Amino acid sequence: MLEALGFDLAQAITHFVSFLITVWLLKKFAWGPLMNMLEERRAKIAGEFETIEKDKADAAQLTAEYQAKLKEIDNERRAKLVEAAEEGKQMAAEIKASAQDEVKGLREKARGDLERDVAKAKVQLRDDMVAMTMTAVEKVIHEKLDEAKHRELIGKFIDGLEKV
Repeated sequence: MLEALGFDLAQAITHFVSFLITVWLLKKFAWGPLMNMLEERRAKIAGEFETIEKDKADAAQLTAEYQAKLKEIDNERRAKLVEAAEEGKQMAAEIKASAQDEVKGLREKARGDLERDVAKAKVQLRDDMVAMTMTAVEKVIHEKLDEAKHRELIGKFIDGLEKV
């Protein structure tokens, strides 16, 4: 019956042996290099994933460092703003104190000038009163006293008026 189907045992055995030899040759010469190539590819992909993970970790670390530096810069900026505000307040206080000292000095100078002017005016008034009194006395007495005696009498009279 196998013969009727055209089955030849010798041919089947030859095919089977050829198949086994082909499998053995493929295993010996093709399967090893193919498996090595696949293993190298798997190792390369695994290495790339490790590199990617390392790069992610490095990027996260850099991001954290940059965030810390940004916070530090922000804190420094705030500190400088506060320092500048304090310096401005101090300068304003110094300017105000300087202006007050200057005004005080001007007042004292003006008061001194006024006191000097009052003293000059008193001396001038006294001299004018002496001159007017001398003129009035000359008219009353109709005679002229000597200048020194005349001034002495009038000075005593005015000093008496100032005490009153």
